[in-house]
Parts: sequence; structure tokens; C-alpha cells
Amino acid sequence: MPDPIAALLAAPPDLPVAAVLPHVATALRERGVAVVHAPPGTGKTTLVPPLVAHGRAGRVVVTQPRRLAARAAARRLATLLGEEVGGTVGWSVRGERRTSAATRVEFVTTGVLLRRLQSDPELVGTDAVVLDEVHERAIDADLLQAMLHEVRQTLRPDLAVVAMSATLESERLATLWGDDVGPAPEITSPGGLHPVAEVWCPPARPVVRTDDRGTTRAWLDHVAATARRAVVERTGDVLVFVPGVGEVERVVRLLAGVSDGGGPLEVLRLHGRLEAGEQDRALRPGRTRRVIVSTAVAESSVTVPGVRVVVDAGLARESRTDPARGLAGLVTVAVSRDGATQRAGRAGREGPGVVYRLWTQGDHARLAPHRLPEIATGDLTELALAAASWSRDGVAGLALLDPPPAPALEAATVTLRALGALDTDGLVTPRGRLIADVPVHPRLARALLDGAAAVGARVAAEVVALLGEEVRVPDADLTAALRALRRSGGGGGGVGAGEWRRAVDRLTAIARSLGLPERGSVVGATADDAVAHVVALAHPDRLARSRGDGATYLLAGGTGAVLPENSPLRGAPWLAVADVTRTPGRRDAVVRAAVPLDEEAAVAAAPALIATRDEVEFDGGRLRARSVERLGAIELRSRVIGSPEQGAVIAALQRVLRRDGLDALAWSAGASALRARLAFLHEQLGEPWPAVDDASLLDHLETFLAGRRVRSLADLRRLDMTAALRQLLPWPAAARLDELAPERMSLPSGRQVPLDYTGAAPVAAVKVQDAFGLRETPRLADGGVAVVMHLLSPAGRPAAVTADMASFWANGYAAVRSDLRGRYPKHAWPEVP
Repeated sequence: MPDPIAALLAAPPDLPVAAVLPHVATALRERGVAVVHAPPGTGKTTLVPPLVAHGRAGRVVVTQPRRLAARAAARRLATLLGEEVGGTVGWSVRGERRTSAATRVEFVTTGVLLRRLQSDPELVGTDAVVLDEVHERAIDADLLQAMLHEVRQTLRPDLAVVAMSATLESERLATLWGDDVGPAPEITSPGGLHPVAEVWCPPARPVVRTDDRGTTRAWLDHVAATARRAVVERTGDVLVFVPGVGEVERVVRLLAGVSDGGGPLEVLRLHGRLEAGEQDRALRPGRTRRVIVSTAVAESSVTVPGVRVVVDAGLARESRTDPARGLAGLVTVAVSRDGATQRAGRAGREGPGVVYRLWTQGDHARLAPHRLPEIATGDLTELALAAASWSRDGVAGLALLDPPPAPALEAATVTLRALGALDTDGLVTPRGRLIADVPVHPRLARALLDGAAAVGARVAAEVVALLGEEVRVPDADLTAALRALRRSGGGGGGVGAGEWRRAVDRLTAIARSLGLPERGSVVGATADDAVAHVVALAHPDRLARSRGDGATYLLAGGTGAVLPENSPLRGAPWLAVADVTRTPGRRDAVVRAAVPLDEEAAVAAAPALIATRDEVEFDGGRLRARSVERLGAIELRSRVIGSPEQGAVIAALQRVLRRDGLDALAWSAGASALRARLAFLHEQLGEPWPAVDDASLLDHLETFLAGRRVRSLADLRRLDMTAALRQLLPWPAAARLDELAPERMSLPSGRQVPLDYTGAAPVAAVKVQDAFGLRETPRLADGGVAVVMHLLSPAGRPAAVTADMASFWANGYAAVRSDLRGRYPKHAWPEVP
């Protein structure tokens, strides 16, 4: 029977990447790895996988960033081989698999291969892995690449790997996949795009693109108007890029009935949550002219046939995490320049095309050149758990292209410890391995595992499936969104009922396989109770209590939040918040999805966040001591403490003085002078002379206040700081204080002048006549530091400054004498004083 892959490679389609296939084959034969840089439209996804599979007995696994791309790539290659998917070519995506014993090339999502690798690090039966679209830099793709790198170094040196990128600098990939011989071979394919003209079409009047609710209606109106213009001005199908599912739905509605003069065009959606059949409609040639409104799924990996026009709204949705506030989610940002280039390239896949960009050339020049890798901005909880499950070294042991930010990684570690997934040493626990086996975010896995016991496996799966989607509920009522999905009428802010049902079935099956109960214990009589319990288990740090006005809330994580104006949840005393977004520059975040609950349920859902501690503070200068019970940042109840512990009072004073400085202490002139002398000796001689800077003195505050009762900052004014400083003097060295750093200096005239230690060196201000007979400069600190002499006229005005009296008498005095004799003739000015 003829080999379909060999037949395809013998007469490949006319795609640019075909020219470099021999170089890829040579690299794999000689080094076992190759880095392929191929711009969009070159055919790399179509032809490189069969090349890698040719002559291999084992399977070739090809990763794609999205399910849509995996299915489309498999279908395209199978068609070229003259077969149906499931034969020589198959796919495996979350919840769906079409492969057989005959499958030699398997397209999978990155997440599928990650889980396969964790359960079978040797990848038995797999001869090669092709990592496609690595330039997208999703966290799971970076993690997979690092884990495969380790596998190839330690377990499977025979595993062939090809990393393919459209835009990423290939040098970094070549270095990562290099060996003792040197960097991995780099192969660059010629470009495959036809020319694409640019049309700059910003709105005629300024329009705000985004607000705290996301993309504005006015901006989407402009997107739709530009698409209508493109339909009239150009030929071919039109591909419209918007940032998210909600925007797709809005623009599709606005384009209803759009026509080029010859009748209405077909308007289609394209995003990752559509039913597979509806996605396929967009990826097949149309019988009539079409407008396809898409999210970023169409930027790469897939070809939308017939497209000659792209309308780019200029916005992208990216993962952002605020570790300090514990908030993570998707935000709408300006597209990067390389992202805009990729989008435009969709118009040049099949012939010359045009891109309508909804911004100016000046705006384009100011765009970020590259999209940020998700590891730099996203939630690292899944990464941290996967790395801990992979090895004892965790993230530190992985060869990642970019290191994760330390604050975000620490926040992820704290979250996993709170879930019981990591122990205090950062090692994965048995519960952590159980959480890692559930193919959802660790927070949601915990909610499924623990929620099933309370509300039953099916209900827990329903809520978890909804939380796993990009929930955008207009009035923030999550229970209403769930009811809509149960009625199979869509709902959930663009979440498809079919996709949600499949996720529910999948999660229910996982729950049953783990032996979780079908029916839960009684949590409450309403649907809100069940939903709230699961949401609280997933996001205990997002439990929120009203601030009393019915609209604003304080989250357990410490962030303020506000409900939308039309939300029926306003007035609820407590909320379990599923989704909250924070806009830079705004004080409060906005609650996007939540469910009401009472205090008892909130406390029961987050026992790890309940803590009672004494809080001692100086409020308005007066001591305030309370024992406070809190749920995270939310105060539940408190009682006044009559006699707080002295240590707590000292700590409160230290916080105030660190913030406001030590001016509240009683600094007499003598105390300030003594402090300056001690600072001079510490700087010049070091130990045993003590440091007396603000931080060091605050460390001794408890010693200074021993036996004293402080109930207000005013009490500090009665503290004798001269005596306090003398407590710090070392013994027996203290006896030499006046010798090493005297308070005053004696002069030949018999006068004594004070020494000023507040500058860079000790200073003595002396009238020239009082210095007559002072042959050498006085020196302090065992002779190590010369006193700086400020020599003054009889009227006390500056005449000279010197730290070398011998040189002054020999070289400078004559000029000073001449000047002073003229101004003060009644004074004696000897030539040799």
C-alpha cells in the first residue's frame, strides 16, 4: 500500500516552506533538533509535520495553541493526503479525540501534551514533537518547551524536536535547543504572503476605545462602520479582528444585513468557544461573499479561505495579574506591532489584499514592538503547580525562555499553599497532585473537589465549568447566568451552552472517577447558596462585604470593588465574587460576576483566612488597642484591649516614627549635639561606637522606654534623649568620648569654641586672632580626622577656611592679614602671629 506521506512529500503543494524542507531533514538527521522561522502563509504547519514523520515508526505530535487551530491543521493535512481525519492524521483536544492505530501525525493543543508529558515523561510511542507557533509565548507553551528540553537531555536524547515560529527571534530558540556542538540549526523559510495595502482609518472624531467595562460601544460602532466601508470598497471576504467573544457578538449584530450592493453578505463568528460545526463554517470556502468577525484565534495557525480584506480594531486581550492585590484576569490592551503585522497578513494568504487599521500611522509607530510573554504578566499558579509536580526543583529547575517575575511566583506559591497543594518547603503534596490531575485552574480544581461534598458533583461541575469561561455578566448576577445556561439558551456573556455542557459532562466524569459524592450535604435552600459555596471555594480571597452603601465592597484580599449600577446584587451584605477587574487609575475594581451569601457561609468557606490578633496603633496621636477578628482584610468583630503588651505598643510607635521621622522625640540642643558626636565616631572608628541613625535608634526604642507608660505620641516629648543616647555608649570606651570627639575645643587665647559634627567633617568657627599661636590643626578620633577651621574676622564674618593651619600661616595668612588690617586697623595683626 503506498505511503500517503511519502507521496505528498514527493509532490508537495506550491508552498514557500517546501524550499527548506531538505534543510530541516538534514538538521534532524544530524542534530535531532531544528528551529524553523517561517512567516505566516509559508505552509510550515502543513508540510513540516509530514516531513518529520517520514521514515519514522513512532508518532509525531504537533502542538497548536488552540483547539480550533489543531482541528483545522489536522483537517488540512488529511485533505492533502486524500484521507479523513482519524487515519494517518488525527487530533486530540480537550474533550475530543480523533486518532487511530494508523495515526502517524497527531495535532494536539499545548495543554493536552503537557498533561500527557506529566503522566508519561518518556512519551512512549512518540518519536518527535513539533512545537508550532511558539512566538505566541503562552505560559503553557513556555512550560512545555522547558519540560521537553529536560526530557530530551535526560530521558529521551533520541526524541526529535522542531520549534517553529513566525515572529520570535530564532536565535533564542536555537540557544535553548543547542547542545555541546553549539546552537540548534536555524532554518528560515522564504515569505509566502502577497502584498497587503494599508488603509489608516481612525474615527473622524475622538472615540474612547475602552473603559472600566471593556471595549466601548462607540468604538465597536466604528469597527462595524469600517467593516461596512471595506465591504463596499473591496472584493473578497472580510476578516474583522476584535479582542473578545463579547465584542464578536456585538459586531456581528451591528453587521446584520450588511451588503455590497449585490445582496446581503453572510456574517459569521469565529472564536474558541463556538461549536466545532460553526467554527468549521468560517474555515471552509463560502458559497457567497462573507464577513467573519473573529478573536485572536485567526491571527495564526489557521487560514480563513477567501479573505482578501482585514479590518483590525487594534485591540488584544491579554492576561494580567496584580500579585499585590491578588487580582488576575484578562485585560484589553493595544495590539503590538508584530501582532498587527500578523493580522494584516491574513489578507495576503491567497492573493494581494488590504488591511484597514482603525488608528493612525503615528499611533502605529508608538505601539509596543512585540507582545509581552504571558509569563511576565499572567497568573503563575498553574505554572508553579505543574513545575512542582514535575520535579523537586520546581520552576527554578526549568530552562524557561524568560524567568517569571518573583512577586507573581511568590503569590502563586502562597495560593497553592492555601489550597493545600504545596507544603511549606514548596514541594507538591498528595492533594496537590490530585488538584493537578483536574484539567482546570488549581483554584477551580479545589472548588470541584471540595464543592462536590457540599453541593454534589454535578452542581459543582456546572459552576466550575462556568467559572472556567470568560464570564461577562452585564448585571454581575452569576446565578442568573447559570440559569440561562441550564435553559440552553446561551447566556453567560457569550459562553456557548453546548461548550459549557461538554465541560460540565467532562468535569462530572472526573468527579465520579475520583469517587466524589453525587449528592452533597445541605448547604442551603437556594441556588444562590450552592453557587456561592463553589465560588467561595475557588476564590476565598474574593469574598466581599458591603461597606454599607449597598454598592461598594471590600474584598478579603484587601481590594475595594463596586457593583455595576444596574446589578440586582446591590444591597447584598456579602458577595462571593467570581470575576473582578481593576482599571489602572481607578480606586475600586469592578465586580463582573458574583453571587450573594451571608456571613456564616463566608466564614465557613474560608477558614484559612480567619484570624484573630491584637492590633495596636496610634490613631490621631492616641493609642488604640483592639483584639480584631478578620476574614482576610475584612473586619468581622473587635473588642477594646485595656492594657496592651508593651512590645505591641513599642512596635506601633516604631511604625509611626519610621513613617513620620523622629521629630516626635524630645531633641534638645544637647541631645542633638551628642547624637552628631556619636555618629561621627561610628563613621570614623566603627565598633564599639554605636550607630545612631533613625533606623538604629528605633531598634533601641524599647530600651529607651523601659518602665515608661506611653499612651500618646505626646508622652514621647518627656523622654530625655540625652540620657537615652548615653545608655548606648560602650564601656569602657565611653570614658574616651570627650577625648575622641570633644564637645568644645580650647584655643591658645584661652577661649573655648564648640565643635560642629553635623557636616562631612567637624568644624570649629574661630576668630583669626583667637587662633594666633595655633601652629597645627587639631585632630580628632585618635588623630584620624582634622578639624575644619572656619576663620572669622573680628566682626564674625568668614575670612578663610582651612584644615591645615601650618599651611595657612605659611601661605594664606599674609593675604588675609592685608585685608583685615585695612578693615580693622584698631586690631593687632602681627606678621608672625
